[in-house]
Amino acid sequence: MKKTLLVAVLSLMGTAAFAQSGTGFGIKAGLSYNKNGDLIQTISNSAQNAVEGAEGKAGYHFGFWGKLDFPKMYIRPELVYTKTKSSYDVGSSSNDYDLSKLDLPVLIGVKIVGPLHVFAGPAFQYILNNDLGDIEVQDVENDFSVGLNTGVGVNLGKVGLDVRYERGFSKNEARIISNNVTNIEGRVDSRPSQVIFALSLKL
Repeated sequence: MKKTLLVAVLSLMGTAAFAQSGTGFGIKAGLSYNKNGDLIQTISNSAQNAVEGAEGKAGYHFGFWGKLDFPKMYIRPELVYTKTKSSYDVGSSSNDYDLSKLDLPVLIGVKIVGPLHVFAGPAFQYILNNDLGDIEVQDVENDFSVGLNTGVGVNLGKVGLDVRYERGFSKNEARIISNNVTNIEGRVDSRPSQVIFALSLKL
């Protein structure tokens, strides 16, 4: 009885994995928890700058993916619109740092067992817009930057679920110009550090 049940479970897992295996394409969407890099504020008549770490906040993404499938591995490029948010305390106020970007991860995946797979790869990013609440900031230094995606996922029929970590490789700062009350100087690091939860559907 136990052997029969085990065979049935393994067969079901194999069927679910096969349903989203194979070369194809689909759509995806999900939520994320992001913390950008430090905000560094220049203080007049001081030998030291004030460094403010980001408070993480929720964001979201949606987009498309394609897949080239092989017996033990796969290649999966994605094109995703991403909106992230972090919060910084500057003076007596809290300001949300909103960042919009286009992401192009190119993932190499390895099939572990049944529907389970792991993946990693570079994520090419194009910054569309950055905003720091009441504080005026310039555009980021580099519109294009590169990060790393790594994670684990499962395929259940035509539906895929994955969780991944994204990290920017290098600082990509935007210079602070002023706020509505006083002139301030400094810079904020737009580099992402986020955990991403995604749901995908094969079309």
